[in-house]
Order: sequence, then C-alpha cells, then structure tokens
Amino acid sequence: MAVMLALALLVIGGIALVNALTSEPEGAPPGAAETADAEDPLGSADATPTRSRTAQSATATPLVIRVVGAPTRVVVTVAGTGEVLQQGVLNTGEARQYDKAPLQVVAADGGSVEVLIYGRQQPRAPAGERKSWFVPAKGSRQG
Repeated sequence: MAVMLALALLVIGGIALVNALTSEPEGAPPGAAETADAEDPLGSADATPTRSRTAQSATATPLVIRVVGAPTRVVVTVAGTGEVLQQGVLNTGEARQYDKAPLQVVAADGGSVEVLIYGRQQPRAPAGERKSWFVPAKGSRQG
C-alpha cells in the first residue's frame, strides 16, 4: 500500500513539473509565447523586432539552455575566470538558467539543445555535432 502511494505521489509530482516547465509565464496573454516564436523562431538578425520583444530582450536572462532532443553533455563556464557552473549530462526536458555573464557554453550535441541568449533563440547545430555559444556581458552585447 505504501509503495502504491509513493508511486502515485511520484507520478503526480512529475506531471506537475512538466506542466510548470511547459506553461506560459504569469501575466502573459494566452498564446503569447506561440505568437513570438511564430514571428521569428530563430531570432534572426534581419527580422524587425516588435516593441515588446525588444523590451523583453533588454531585461531577459543572459542564458537559458533547454534539452529538447537526446540527453547531452553540457559545460557552462564563466568566461575569463573559468569558474564551472555546469558540467555534466542534461537529460531531455531539463533546463538551466544563468543570471551572470559573460559565459562560455559548450554542448556535445548542439542539435539537442535550445539556447536563448538574452531572450533570443540561437541557431542549433546539426544533430550529433558539438556546438559552442558565447554569452557577452550585458553592456557589451551587440545587437
């Protein structure tokens, strides 16, 4: 009986975690995330940003990395000091967020991760290829 109760709690907790990771941020109108992604899914430089997207990018977190494919090894270090913030395998669905910059990011399988730098989605590598990204300090961003 106790095993079944523990299993039920584990399943409910897992569902709650998935819902929390995939839900829209509080205060965002329904469909806001889909609309922004549909306008410019890769955050290309030649696209004209909307006013709200520009405001979001200015205050966005320096780095968000999310595994959307196969589990992959990810290393995140502080550029200049070499301080290791993440080193190891991230599983499918796992995400990490970093509020400091500058950062150096390396993924063993760059096709498995979605990387957002200051709110802008970065191009992914072909599946299985190593990829690295640099997150500049906020004042030195180029846009």
